[in-house]
Parts: sequence; structure tokens; C-alpha cells
Amino acid sequence: MVRTGSAKVTAGPTLAVVAREAGVSVPTASKVVNGREDVAPETRRRVTEALDRLGYIRRPRFDGGRAPRLVDLVVHAPETSAAGAVLHGAGDAADDAGLDLVVSAALTGGRPERPERGWLDKLVLRGSSGVLFHLAGLSDPQYAWLTQHRIPFVMIDPVHEPPAGVVSVGAANWQGGVTATEHLLALRHERVAVVAGRRHTPCADARIAGYRSALAAAGVRHRPEYVRHTGSGESAAGRRMRELLDLPEPPTAVFVCSDRMTLGVYAALAERGLRVPDDMSVVGFDDLPEARWLTPALTTVRQPLSEMAATALRLLLRMMDGHRPESTRTELSTRLVERASTAPPGSRPGGHG
Repeated sequence: MVRTGSAKVTAGPTLAVVAREAGVSVPTASKVVNGREDVAPETRRRVTEALDRLGYIRRPRFDGGRAPRLVDLVVHAPETSAAGAVLHGAGDAADDAGLDLVVSAALTGGRPERPERGWLDKLVLRGSSGVLFHLAGLSDPQYAWLTQHRIPFVMIDPVHEPPAGVVSVGAANWQGGVTATEHLLALRHERVAVVAGRRHTPCADARIAGYRSALAAAGVRHRPEYVRHTGSGESAAGRRMRELLDLPEPPTAVFVCSDRMTLGVYAALAERGLRVPDDMSVVGFDDLPEARWLTPALTTVRQPLSEMAATALRLLLRMMDGHRPESTRTELSTRLVERASTAPPGSRPGGHG
């Protein structure tokens, strides 16, 4: 028998074969192949293993020559000035790169810091080539979904530590904590407290570590009772400030680890008839527009949110083109912006010192 020179092409397994191997229905197997989010993690794992085991060939999600140059930016609380700064930086960088940017808010019952269920399905339908997240973090299944479906993404200033290998852009939080505390020590404050975010979050831990390092370098005793943790809200920060004021020996200065929290700190001080900075010096962190609007204007550590977002967009663009960053964590420097909320202790006659 004479064979022709052309090679025989063997068809891969059908989706029905994959579904039977995984013990699921064909529509369920189709959801996994097409990147739908509404599949249980264990079911997704079985189908994915069956796809790999049987050699099912999935079409690449993105075709660099044909895919629209569309990028998603997902933010929490888009009405805030922080989200505005992120949008400004990402938008300018997207324009420079010739990309279209789609902005959406992550709003879900009780967990506003994470995208709502089904959001990733919308991402697939839009045909986005990559995603920027300005959120506290994602759930483990969402991280796994993005990775499994080869969707490039970058986290901007995540509160929670991303999984290994996830690319993120943040600020030099440790150095910012050092700078804020050194400024208060240079004004001759020795009773310096800190109101920080939740325990065991990287940014809060780093800022507190910087605070402690600056105290140690100056030979100032660290007082555990001067370290107070809270959420990011104003009212919670106000409660922590009142706790500090109720100590037998209250601080004369406080480093507040976000500008938003300083609103609650200012309110708590006003309730007690105390003035900033005459009775209490206050340093914030972020340098949001609110820092300039406060009375007195807030001395704060500038976190370059717009530059962070622009850097994240440029990293994402390289990832979309098939390049992997040399480091998964990029940190931008911070700097102190001095305004009117700090002064030497006891600046007002009769003030406590």
C-alpha cells in the first residue's frame, strides 16, 4: 500500500469526552473552557485536569494581532480622591500607550474590597487584554482564575499580601513610617503614638516597623500602649485617638497611617477641647487632597498614587506583550510634605508637654 506524503491530522478529544472524563455535564465543561466564573473550585479543578490529561487544545485567550487593546481598571469606592489619583495616572499612561481603559467599581455586599461574583465573566465578554486592580486584594479563587486563563493583571497598592508570583506596585511604606516619626522626633516629641490599619496587613506592618525603627535610632523608648490598630474608617480612628488620650501619660504627637483616618483623629481631639498642633501634633500618610483642606492643613507622607498607577499600567503592557517583570514587587519612594499640623510639644501656653 502506497501512503501519501501528507501527515494525518488527529483530532483532539471533544468537549463531551472531557466532560465524561471529569464527571460533569458538557455545559459545565464548556463554562470552564470559556472562562466562566460560576463554577465550583473543585469542579473547575477536575475539568482542568481532564483537559490537560486528554490534551484538549484550547484557543489562546488573546491574539496580540487581533485582540482589542482594552484594559480594565477595577477600583474600590470610585468617588474617593485616592481612586481619582489612580484613575488619573492609569488614564494618562493608557493614552500614551494607545490603550482604551474601562473603569469599574468593585461593589459587593459586605466585602467592597473584592470584585462581585460574576465580574470576571464580564471581563471575558469585553475581551479585555489585562486588568489593573486598586483593591485590598482578591479571593484565592479569583487569583487562580486569572492565572489559569492567562489574563495579565497587576495589583496597585494592595492591602493584603498577594500570592507568590503576583505583580504589584506599592509605596515605600517602611521608609514613610521612618520619615513621619523622625519629623516628630526632630520637633522634640518623645511621646509619639501611632494609629495604624488592621494587624497583619503588609502596609500597616511596614509603617509601624518604620515608626519603631525611628524611635530606636533616636534612643526613644517604644511604648506598646502607644500602638493602636483599627480599620480605615474615620470613626474607628477617632475611638483609637480617644483611647490614647485616656492613657495615664497620653502622647503629645501621633502618626496616623492614612489621611482618611486623620479626619476621625481631628474630630476626637476637638471633642476634648484639644487643638492641632498646639496640644497634639499629627502626621498623616497619603497626601490626598483632604490633607490640604483640613484645618490646620495636614503634614503627611506623600504616597505617589498616580505614579504608582502609571507604573502598574506600563508593567501590565509589557506583560500583555509576553514579558515578565524581573521583580514581582515595585516600590515607589515616599516623601514628607510639611504643613501646619505639627509643632514642638506644649506650643500653646498651658498645653500639655
